[in-house]
Amino acid sequence: MKKQNPYPYSDSNKRYQTYDYYVKRRFGKKCAKLPLDIGLSCPNIDGTKGFGGCVYCSDRGSGDFTAGKTLSVTEQLDLQKQTMIRKWGEDIFFIPYFQAHTNTYAPLSYLRPRFEEAAAYGGAVSVSIATRADALEPETLEYLSELSERIPVTVELGLQTASDRTAKIINRCMTTEEFVKGFELLGKYGNIRRGVHIINGLPGEDEEQMINTAKFVASLHPDEVKIHLLYILTGTKAEKMYRDGVIKPMEEDEFIAVTVKQLTYLPPDTVIGRLTGDASADRLAAPLWSRRKVCVLNGIDKKMASDGLYQGKEYE
Repeated sequence: MKKQNPYPYSDSNKRYQTYDYYVKRRFGKKCAKLPLDIGLSCPNIDGTKGFGGCVYCSDRGSGDFTAGKTLSVTEQLDLQKQTMIRKWGEDIFFIPYFQAHTNTYAPLSYLRPRFEEAAAYGGAVSVSIATRADALEPETLEYLSELSERIPVTVELGLQTASDRTAKIINRCMTTEEFVKGFELLGKYGNIRRGVHIINGLPGEDEEQMINTAKFVASLHPDEVKIHLLYILTGTKAEKMYRDGVIKPMEEDEFIAVTVKQLTYLPPDTVIGRLTGDASADRLAAPLWSRRKVCVLNGIDKKMASDGLYQGKEYE
């Protein structure tokens, strides 16, 4: 007999609230995120707070799948749109996603026209902006709040870990206290959705520390959470740390087990933006099993079902 799914925010076997489930109910059909690079930097790259960026970031600052900063926002979206249509068909909406580096780390005079161009793009139903919690200027937040009156806006903040010790190892150049300050500042604008990114498998962290990060995030009750695997890209500082034995990549079963436990501590109504990370095959140094994204997601589904678990089961 098929086991009944005890999790309410699902129309499938998923025991967590997928991003696909959320957007279909909010916007009426499937939505594809279109990654953008608008040529920005980061406070921990340019010397404002540090140099070199986070150890795992490539020279494109998580923008490896963008069309490139030499193109306009519309040109990038046009290229990404065609890729998504080939994959999902014509009957989809789009969410421009400012992904590369820190996407509020510039004067509003630079940001506004690019955000407006994305918001006005044909078929766009929302805008997502990846940034740092210590790069949120009041003037920019006022504008984003106004923009969100016209089109839903999500601001995604990179936390990665609740441990300040680990944060130093990965060169985050931001304390957890600073993260909370920015998260709470963003929360004062009640119409902007707040997302949080965390990474499993960071150097020196065991299962308990990764679970503690999930519990910390749960205490903030964000609208959305992305759980990434630490994968090693060639040419990054993380690759040298991996070659030197400082970083030991997680095994597939370890990642699945930890991620499943993290989901049980997250609020049941928080949207899970993703549960893995993507790396281009030509730049992935380790772990090679991370290429099998579907297998990893299936493994998470199977473990949650077999163990009788679901998102929010342990949430308090």
